[in-house]
Amino acid sequence: MKIESHNSPQVIMVELGSRIAHRRIEMGLSQAEIAKQAGVGKRTVERIESGKDTQLSTLIRLLRCLELTDRLDLLVPEVKATPIEMLKLQQQPPRQRATSKRKTETKKPWKWGDE
Repeated sequence: MKIESHNSPQVIMVELGSRIAHRRIEMGLSQAEIAKQAGVGKRTVERIESGKDTQLSTLIRLLRCLELTDRLDLLVPEVKATPIEMLKLQQQPPRQRATSKRKTETKKPWKWGDE
C-alpha cells in the first residue's frame, strides 16, 4: 500500500509496522533478536509491527537496527537556507507611507466662532 496524505494516522502506522516487519524478516531477525539489539522489549516490537503507537526514540532504535536511519533524511530533509533567504523570512512587510501634507489655502486667518 502506498502511504498518502489522505490516509489516517492509524492506517499509516499499520503500514509502517508492516514494512518494519518485512524488513526484519528480510534481514533474518526474530522479534526477540531485534528487540534485544534495539534495547526494547519483544512486546514493544510486536506492538510496533501491528501498527500500535510508540515513542519516536523507540522507532529510531528499531530503524537503526534495521539499517534504515539514513532514509530518515528523505522523510524530513534538512533545510539549507541562505543568509539572504533567512533575512527575507524575518522581514516584515514594508510600512505604508503617510500621504504627503497638502498645502491648505487659507484666505482668512482662522478665528474662534465666538469672536
